[in-house]
Amino acid sequence: MRISVVDVGSNTVRLVVADAEGGVPLPVHTEKWRLRLSEHVKPGSSIPEEDVDRISGAVAEARRTAIRWGATGPLAFATAVVRAAPNRREVLRTVRTRTGVGLCTLPGEVEAELTFLGARRWMGWRSGPLALLDIGGGSLEVAFGRGRLPDFVASLPLGAGRLTHEFFQGADPPAPDQVRALRRRVRHQLRDVAARIRWEGPRTAVVTSRTFQQLGRLCGAPPGRHGPFMERQLERSDLRVAVGRLAALPAAERARLPGISAPRAEQSLAGAVVAHTAMKLTGLRAVTICPWAIREGILLRQIEDGASWWAKINRLDEAPPPQDPVPLRVAAATP
Repeated sequence: MRISVVDVGSNTVRLVVADAEGGVPLPVHTEKWRLRLSEHVKPGSSIPEEDVDRISGAVAEARRTAIRWGATGPLAFATAVVRAAPNRREVLRTVRTRTGVGLCTLPGEVEAELTFLGARRWMGWRSGPLALLDIGGGSLEVAFGRGRLPDFVASLPLGAGRLTHEFFQGADPPAPDQVRALRRRVRHQLRDVAARIRWEGPRTAVVTSRTFQQLGRLCGAPPGRHGPFMERQLERSDLRVAVGRLAALPAAERARLPGISAPRAEQSLAGAVVAHTAMKLTGLRAVTICPWAIREGILLRQIEDGASWWAKINRLDEAPPPQDPVPLRVAAATP
């Protein structure tokens, strides 16, 4: 049996087709389509019609690709840019009508829970009490747990794209006082969650997301061509140096640095500031870069819990559209 998942993010639409035999999602095909919504849509703003057309086109192509690879209809979700849009329901309805794919959004806390599950499976039980950080375009997800699912999760409005729009718009490179202002914001909003992580004292800390992967490469981690089983670490001291390098350069020159892609160059500095500040506040001197994240978490839940679980997730979109994320939301994970 093959299953597939489609992730509509702030920069790309990503498809993963995986074999589900034996209870492990083994990828057989991955593909992506560039959207760059973060360049056209300010956080919390409505999605323009032309971008809805682009989302629909990419999701339709992802569905056709999944079918060609013998997978069932994709489990499709959109992250923070769509989730926070005032016209979220219209976007989801349009995509579903045009493509036949039941696109939904996930609350930030659910994203953190699923990402934790993917990381836990990859790292294994020997990793013990596990802390997780994930930086997206619109939000930062944090989780901690000792079991299959986290004991607590938090979703904070500290995404790299969101903060770039708010603090660095029109400044390339930004002034030092703008960088300091961003760091103050991150410290303020992350303070309580960081205190919880320090109190829990995780044995292992992992990070996921393209932001952390690119920062890891910038700080000397092996390139992706070496494969997912190559261990990749990110040191806080190296990340502090990287923040200085990124802050001194305009986006076009950042894109020439190891690991920093052109589409993400503009938001790379904000992502680095969030990453370094989060590691410092939580007391993490080093983290492991984990290749499994939310997409693998969704595949695992589908394999282990069946189709009824995803149907429940889809019903979450019947709630009113979310407002701009509050500074702190901590919730117990649901099994």
